[in-house]
Amino acid sequence: MKQILVLLVIFSAAVRAADEPLVFSDPAPKIYQLSARASKIDSRTKEHPEIDFVFEKKGKPADAEHASVDTRVPPRGKLVVWLMGHNGPLFEHINSYGIHAIQVHYANGWFGKFGKEPPPPDDKFIGKIRLEAATGDDASDVVSIPKPDSIMERAFQFVKYLATENPQGKWNYFLSDDKEGLRWDRVIISGASHGATTSARLAIHQRVDRVVMFCGPRDQYETWQGLPSATPSNRFFGFSHTLDGGWSGDHYCRSWQLLGLNQYGAITDVDITPSPFGNSRRLITSGDVKNDADRAHNSVLPGGAAIKDLKGKFMHEDVWRYLFTHPVEEVGKPVAPDPDCRMNLHKPPKN
Repeated sequence: MKQILVLLVIFSAAVRAADEPLVFSDPAPKIYQLSARASKIDSRTKEHPEIDFVFEKKGKPADAEHASVDTRVPPRGKLVVWLMGHNGPLFEHINSYGIHAIQVHYANGWFGKFGKEPPPPDDKFIGKIRLEAATGDDASDVVSIPKPDSIMERAFQFVKYLATENPQGKWNYFLSDDKEGLRWDRVIISGASHGATTSARLAIHQRVDRVVMFCGPRDQYETWQGLPSATPSNRFFGFSHTLDGGWSGDHYCRSWQLLGLNQYGAITDVDITPSPFGNSRRLITSGDVKNDADRAHNSVLPGGAAIKDLKGKFMHEDVWRYLFTHPVEEVGKPVAPDPDCRMNLHKPPKN
């Protein structure tokens, strides 16, 4: 009986510790911006030149990873793992919401090698490569990406490094109790374009707190987006510009429907509908980008391509905050699948 009581006390203490909110105790609060090379953090990492996954390019480091946290802002206890090139303005916004952020170096050069269309009859060909790049599991026959070079392991090793190098940021909050992995239930996985697509593929495999997809997902000839998902679909958020080729080509709307996001509201134009945008998970903008499709693709993120008003203020401040902080239990009303969104992109559009 005593042994049972001791075990219950230990278990209860562990549960309380796990559920305790994160609080900073920094004597000199500020924003911390840190970087390190993946190859220096973890000696097990390797180059994979066959898929353009290397440590240096043109004599410069190619495996730099970035992190930031603002200890002046009450923390939410969430960590964004960003799957794209480092975006300083985006990280500043994320930190201002009380969210930690890291950007990891991961294998994405394979995309140029294998192209955009899977070989028949495999309609999950590219999705398998994305899954292997994300997890290090042997999911694809055409690439070999071991665990130390995967997104999940590199994110874990980076956070473990940050917990030591920047104790003021309390990065250890995102490590599992046994310190053998990340607390993925506290992770927001996010990316743009290629990174948005891989974010979705990872979240289908591994439950995360939230998925934020800018200008994505793509893989327009594949069906992995409709697989049973470890992450509930109400935790997926997407944002695209209507002049983006991925939108005009029905790539994004198709993926959003395969993910089941129509269950949480209609596609919502943020230029017309104010925050909280009908609690929708599918947001679009038609803001002025001078009819430039390339700029449209990047305009949904903070940065040089973002849409600004006459005073130079970002037009989508409310959108970015919504994507990263909106309560996931607050959802819009279900709507029918969009009949104008082509689900079979092998077929040409109707005239």
